[in-house]
Amino acid sequence: MENLQGLSPQNQNASAEEESKRKAAEDEMRRDMMATILDNAARERLSRIALVSPERSRQVETIIMRMAQSGQLRGRVSEQQLIDLLDQMEDARSKTTTKTTIVYQRRRDFDDDDDF
Repeated sequence: MENLQGLSPQNQNASAEEESKRKAAEDEMRRDMMATILDNAARERLSRIALVSPERSRQVETIIMRMAQSGQLRGRVSEQQLIDLLDQMEDARSKTTTKTTIVYQRRRDFDDDDDF
């Protein structure tokens, strides 16, 4: 029955292997594009960001790649330009999310020392 559905263990292993090869090729292409687009200082900063927050690093890479493909970038992206982009992302993120504030309301007893 498994052979009829094409879900034999050999086919699953082959598709998983193909998927991992495709993902490795995409990652290699992404790294090559980032090496072309970013200067050394910006690449170092982005790699440090990737250590702390891989998701944020991926978002920044995607934005930079889109900007490069659409022709918005002239020359290589410097570290300062990367910092500006990160600041813009943080501003946009803070506008969409509301900051929560915590208010502590403590009970006051009859014999508090705050009466002075």
